[in-house]
Amino acid sequence: MSTTSTRPGKGIIHQTAHHFPSADAQFDAAKLGMWIFLVTEVLFFGGLFCAYVIYRAWFPDMYAEVAAHLDWRLGALNTLVLITSSYTMVSAVRNAQLSDHKWLWRNLALTLILAGVFLVVKYFEYSSKVHHGLLPGEFFTAEGFQHNTAHIFIGLYFMMTGLHGIHVLIGMFLIGWLIIQARKQRFGAEYYTPVETVGLYWHLVDMIWIFLFPLLYLI
Repeated sequence: MSTTSTRPGKGIIHQTAHHFPSADAQFDAAKLGMWIFLVTEVLFFGGLFCAYVIYRAWFPDMYAEVAAHLDWRLGALNTLVLITSSYTMVSAVRNAQLSDHKWLWRNLALTLILAGVFLVVKYFEYSSKVHHGLLPGEFFTAEGFQHNTAHIFIGLYFMMTGLHGIHVLIGMFLIGWLIIQARKQRFGAEYYTPVETVGLYWHLVDMIWIFLFPLLYLI
């Protein structure tokens, strides 16, 4: 059995599951669960970062040669886009805490739009790589490289940025759901757990890209 608090005309504000003694206990459990999940995500990407470091130690000249074919300007643009989206997400969490329903869904919508911009930029970047034959493994057909191991770097590039892109898509679905609920005024000072937990996830997505950008485009 669960307890529900409502406001006339404002929709559901808070619902506490029966196995939690209070709303605060449910909030703390949800936040702890999200932090544990984020740790597993860090470990997941950590394996890829380790592979990057190992191969870089083995083939430093190859890394330098292939990385020169990545457009750092597009990477910098996407970095700016994601940093801005983190700001709008933080603002959305604050809006929820203040029961500012109007700006809550607006900042969530801005975050969703910025996430879409990130993927559009990444689409054009991927299209350029496909056009020039810069593809992983046996699909690597680009010519003019001095090192025959260039496909290794490209493979890591697509693996790391592709998995990050999947996480961006997941985040967009979650933010879209938040927007729908926020428009129904389901979140407020009494209950904003989903907004904060999705915000934590989104900050991790941004943080991973902040590591990917210099490793793949600049160093």
